[in-house]
Amino acid sequence: MRTASILDRVAGLGSDKWRVHFRARQMIASGEPVILLTIGEPDQPTPDDLIAATHRALQAGRTGYSNGRGEARVLQALAAKYSARSGRTVGTDQFIWVPGTQSALYLLLTGLVEAGDEVLVADPCYATYHGLVRATGAVTVPVALRQDRGFRLDADDLARAVTPATRLIFLNSPHNPTGAVLTRDDIRAIGAVARAHDLWILSDEVYEALIFGGGASFASPFDEADLADRTVVASSLSKSHAAPGFRAGWAGGPAAFISRLLPLAESMLFGAQPFIADMATEALSRDFAITAQMRDAYARRAALVAEVLGAVPGLRVHAPQAGMFVMLSVDGLGLDGEAFADRLLTEAQVAVMPGAAFGAAAAGMVRMSLTVPDAALAEGCARLAALARRLAAR
Repeated sequence: MRTASILDRVAGLGSDKWRVHFRARQMIASGEPVILLTIGEPDQPTPDDLIAATHRALQAGRTGYSNGRGEARVLQALAAKYSARSGRTVGTDQFIWVPGTQSALYLLLTGLVEAGDEVLVADPCYATYHGLVRATGAVTVPVALRQDRGFRLDADDLARAVTPATRLIFLNSPHNPTGAVLTRDDIRAIGAVARAHDLWILSDEVYEALIFGGGASFASPFDEADLADRTVVASSLSKSHAAPGFRAGWAGGPAAFISRLLPLAESMLFGAQPFIADMATEALSRDFAITAQMRDAYARRAALVAEVLGAVPGLRVHAPQAGMFVMLSVDGLGLDGEAFADRLLTEAQVAVMPGAAFGAAAAGMVRMSLTVPDAALAEGCARLAALARRLAAR
């Protein structure tokens, strides 16, 4: 029987990219001592205060239907957050509350691009981006991130990729998988390209709170007054508050666009759980120690990876500025990231993500997650180094 063309467009662009991860989980289930360095799931528990806020909301009967835009209090908390961040008044009518960043990205892209359009996307990029864009009928145009720029997307490279079909620039800073952080000058230069060609900017900002320091600071096109009317943002509490299972996220942008987007959101979901919105209101209302604890832990673990693997022949560690991952070049060993990840899992029982899952520019790399305890990460690095030395010796 006939099916819709969207299924062909997204074929192979979903969980297939996590092949090594799922194989590793099967090995763990069968009792093998695999060290899992694949996905970015915080290893710290959700803060007790947020669990308690959820429990209070459940006990208060906050289990009924919500509305399509979101609960009033969480929208107010978002308006306060972005008003403080940008220095201008941001209203509650500029947000839609959705279950997680992935839902926000799907919603925003569906409202902005369609068949025949092109979307400029960094290469490498988060593994779901190509599927998100292809689902709309649009196509991705990869723009390679250059190591000599620390994997920060370059405005001149973007400008050279623009065609009459280009409609949107897809940003992610801090960046997954490289951990690069765009500077304010980078953002302004990218914004100039967007203005020159009348393009939207979609900014995935889920790692906003996890910048390590060392001179890097967060910058967003949404915070630039002359870019705000062409910028939409997506984010959530999954990374910043160690709450991935809550699926607490939002889409934001110009009020007129968000209002037009609302019927689409209502067609998709028509609201999320009020008790989770109450938890999120608590999370957005003040600083939580968990955020700084995770940020410090990831920075420390990134340094550990660099220390253990930095001098291993055939390897090159790309130090991140933020986030929960380290990219590791393995092509100096004479094989690509896919082959190395397979051998690492089979021979050393360590699971990492092949770089090709994030784009052609990362085919010679693997991505290592920093979301395991220090001792487990150190052991994983030791096993990885041993395999690399064996391969280099041959």
